[in-house]
Amino acid sequence: MTGSHTLAETEARVANRLSHMTLDFEAMAVSSNLFRAASAVRNNFERTVLAASGLSWTAFVVLWVTWIWEPAETREIAAEASISKATLTGVLTTLEKMGLAKRSRSASDGRLVIVTLLPAGHKLMENLFPAFNKQEIDVVSAIPDGKRTDLADMLRAITAKIEG
Repeated sequence: MTGSHTLAETEARVANRLSHMTLDFEAMAVSSNLFRAASAVRNNFERTVLAASGLSWTAFVVLWVTWIWEPAETREIAAEASISKATLTGVLTTLEKMGLAKRSRSASDGRLVIVTLLPAGHKLMENLFPAFNKQEIDVVSAIPDGKRTDLADMLRAITAKIEG
């Protein structure tokens, strides 16, 4: 529970408040609980595994995308991280000040900005990601082993539907 009302209390109140409407309460429950779960996971990761490194969720995602796709263009990082270019600019400024990443102009097209990790950024990701994965394991421990692949597939289906 993150607010003053439990999830069960909130869902009961919504059902009562909206009972006079013809609505798909199952679709509403899936969508709202997907949002709640995503927010809870993000907050949990920021409080636990990311706090010690001084990273926000967004900064971690930018590092992750850069680490996986390096070298990466800023427009690709923003798209992969689902953030605006303006947000990315601020995050990259912070990561540069922390000595984790650097921006440079593309040799083939000077209009493009390329991001690479500095050695400290590589070292941080190599050390941080195993701890991050341990937290992922803890978070999904509420889901039985045989159901995790199904849940991941369902979440992929929602994403594919929206992203087209």
